[in-house]
Amino acid sequence: MSLSRRNFVIATTVAAAGSTLLSACSSGGGGGNGTPSAGATSYTGAKVTVGTKADSTGPAPEIPGAKKGGTIYGLAPDDFSHLDPQRIYYAYNSTVALLLHRCLTGYKIDSSGHQKLVGDLATDTGTASKDNKTWTFTLKEGLKWEDGSELTVDDVRHGIERLWAPFITESGTYVQMALTGKGAKWRDAYEGPYKGKHLDSIVTDKAKRTITFHLAEPKPDFNFTLAMHSYAATSPKLDTKEKYDKQPAACGPYKIKAHTTDKSMVLTRNKYWDPATDSIRNAYPDGFEFDFGIQILDSTDRLIADQGNDQYAVSIYKGVPAERIQKVLTDPELKKRTFNGLLTGTYYYPINTKRVTDLKVRQALIHAWPLQQIRQIYGGPSAGDIATSILSPDIIGYEKYDLYGKLTKPQGDPAKAKALLKEAGKLGMKIVYAFPQDPTYLKTKVVIENALKAAGFTPVMKPVDSTSYYDQIQQINNQYDVMWFGWSPDWPTAYTMIEPLFDGAAIGNGQNNVSQTNIGWINDAIKKNAVIADQTEAGKAWAALDKKIMQEVAPIIPETFTRRFYVYGSKVGGAQFDPNFSATLLYKTFVKA
Repeated sequence: MSLSRRNFVIATTVAAAGSTLLSACSSGGGGGNGTPSAGATSYTGAKVTVGTKADSTGPAPEIPGAKKGGTIYGLAPDDFSHLDPQRIYYAYNSTVALLLHRCLTGYKIDSSGHQKLVGDLATDTGTASKDNKTWTFTLKEGLKWEDGSELTVDDVRHGIERLWAPFITESGTYVQMALTGKGAKWRDAYEGPYKGKHLDSIVTDKAKRTITFHLAEPKPDFNFTLAMHSYAATSPKLDTKEKYDKQPAACGPYKIKAHTTDKSMVLTRNKYWDPATDSIRNAYPDGFEFDFGIQILDSTDRLIADQGNDQYAVSIYKGVPAERIQKVLTDPELKKRTFNGLLTGTYYYPINTKRVTDLKVRQALIHAWPLQQIRQIYGGPSAGDIATSILSPDIIGYEKYDLYGKLTKPQGDPAKAKALLKEAGKLGMKIVYAFPQDPTYLKTKVVIENALKAAGFTPVMKPVDSTSYYDQIQQINNQYDVMWFGWSPDWPTAYTMIEPLFDGAAIGNGQNNVSQTNIGWINDAIKKNAVIADQTEAGKAWAALDKKIMQEVAPIIPETFTRRFYVYGSKVGGAQFDPNFSATLLYKTFVKA
C-alpha cells in the first residue's frame, strides 16, 4: 500500500504477488539471500554518493552501442494522474517527469544502478552555510523551455512558490516546511505567487544565475530534497494554473505532442533541450508513445510474444506478474530480455510497543516470524531478499546485520522464541495480528498463525478491509499488537526512513510511527543525526542507530526488500531498473539497429 509518498512516495510500489502498495514511497537493494541467478540484469543495493561539479556537467555518458532515432513504446494499465510537476509526488508520475521536467538537482545513474546526486539545472549540488540553513545554487547556462525562451532562477522560484496555490494539494511538503518553520501550517506563511508577492525566504539574482534558500531550520540534505519533482522549475509566463496539469511546458529532452486521457500519450523531441546542459539524460529515441488501459498480464504476454511494435516496447512501471514469473525466468532467451531490482524501502511488521511492553516478548516475535514461508507465498527468492534491518540497501550508510539470525533461520526459530517467552513469564500470551484483507495476506496469515502457535503465543488474526487498512492501524488506540506495513523514503538518506517511523513526535492518528516508539535517546539521536552535514558521516550515525533500535527496542519485524522483474521487447536497448522509482529508466532506452 502507499502511505507517505503518497510518494513518501517518491514512489509507490507493489508487493510481488500482492495487490497492496508500499507506504511512503521511491527503490531498494539488498542481496545475499536469494538474488536471482545470472541472465537477468539485476540491481541490488543502489549505492548513493554526492557528485562534483564535473559530474554535473553534460552531456550524459554515452551508452555503448546506442544510437539516436526510432520510437519506444510504453505499456501501462493507467494514465499518469498528474503531469504538472508541482502535483507530482507518486513514483509512477515521476517516470514521465524525468523526460519532461528538470529540478535543481537529480540522480545520475550508471549501468550498475549506482547513483550520484548531481546538479541538474544547477551547476553542482549546491553550497550550504555552516549551519546548513542557507543553500545557494547557480544555474547552468543555455537552459531553455520548449518554446525557446530562457529558463531562469525566477522560474525555479516560481515552481516552488506555486506550491502554495490552493489547487495544488498533491506535492511533497518538505521545502515548504523548511522555508517557513511552521510545520503542517506552512500555508499560513504565504498566499502564493498569483497575487504578485514572492517568498522572502527565496532570493534570486538573474544576472549571477543564483538562487538562495534561507531555511527556518538546518537541512544538511536539502539538496536531496530538491531532486523531487514537486520542486521542478515552472515558468510564470507559461504557467496556465489548473490547466497546466494537462499540458505542462517542458525543459527536459521531450515535450508532449498529443495526450488522450486514459488512452494514449505521444512525446516528441524538445529541440531546445541542449544535452550539453544535462549530465543525467541520454534521450536516444525520437519519441515515446504510451498506451494506457493495458492490464499487466496482457502487456506481459505481448512483450513475451515480441511481435510488431511490441518489439520496441517496455512496461513503464508494472513488473512481471506472479502468473508469468516462472515462464520468464526459466526460458533462457526470455530471461535475456529482463532486468530487475529491489524496490526502495522495507516491508515490515510494527509491534505496538504500548501494548507489547516487554522487550523479550518483542524479540520472541522476531525470532518466531516465518520469513521464508512468507516469501515463498510472495513468489520465492525471485520476490525479493529477506530484510533484517530498518534501513534498506539503497540508503546512504546502510549496513547489513543479522541480530536475530533471520538469515540463518528464515523459517523462524520457535525454540528460541519460546525460551524468551518463558524468561518473560509470558508463555501463552495473546497476540493480535492485523493484516489487509487481500488474497496474498490471507495466505501469509496461515503461516504466521502456525508460527506463533509453535513459539508459545496464542494468536488472534484480524483481517482488516484493505481500503481502510492504513486508516485503522494508524489510530493510536487501535487494538492490534502486530501489523503488516511498509515504508519507502522520498530520498536516499536515513532521516526519511527513521524519523517518520520512530520519532516520538510522529505518534498520532494518521501518523506513521505505528509502533508508537517514544524513547528519549532515539528522539535525541534523530535530532542529532539530522544536522550532520557530511552525508557519509551521517550515514554511519544512522546505521548505528538502526542497529541499536533493533537490539535495544525491537519495535518492528523486518520482512523483505521486495524485487520487481521487467521484460521488454527484443528491439529495445539500454533498458534498466530505475533505483529511485522502481520503474523502467526510460531516458536510457534506445531502439536497436
